[in-house]
Amino acid sequence: MGTLCYTATISLDGFVNDSDGDFQWSEPSPEVFRFPVERMAAVSTEVLGRRTYELMKYWEQDPSDGSWGPDEEEFARRWQALRVVVASSTLRESELTPTTAQLVPELNLSALREIVADAPGEVEIFGPTTAAEAIRAGMVDHYRFFIFPQTLGGGLRALPQGFRTPLRLAEHRLFSDGTMFLHYVAPES
Repeated sequence: MGTLCYTATISLDGFVNDSDGDFQWSEPSPEVFRFPVERMAAVSTEVLGRRTYELMKYWEQDPSDGSWGPDEEEFARRWQALRVVVASSTLRESELTPTTAQLVPELNLSALREIVADAPGEVEIFGPTTAAEAIRAGMVDHYRFFIFPQTLGGGLRALPQGFRTPLRLAEHRLFSDGTMFLHYVAPES
């Protein structure tokens, strides 16, 4: 049985994108990018919504032009080895990468419990909209936040409105560009 982890890149004021939907402000430095590459060894499954999946399809390629550095190549290799579950009512099975992705038309708590139960390691749920129901239900065991030293003043919140729970700090790291990584554990974990 796996554990459910929610990971988000957020602004200092708690948003994953700005009021126009832009998240380019959160492009990681090479030092920050290296950290999740190393951490991916513990992840067996990624649960994504349609928009995030479409962005992450970038990592399904193997560029022959040498434009990727060693960390990008390693991230792509590890990404391609993951089980990817895409929650979408609008995508068709034929639009998914057949070797790694599974389509779930509706990601309810029951379906998510099955995904976590079948996973040998960490199940990372990515995206605040995709993760909201699991967060509200108290299913998330680990919260991992990359907090960028920037405020946005509005946009899509990283955590559901009104969500309250005590968390225990398990790990933290300050990067040289001012980005902070915070790993919290839910009380029951």
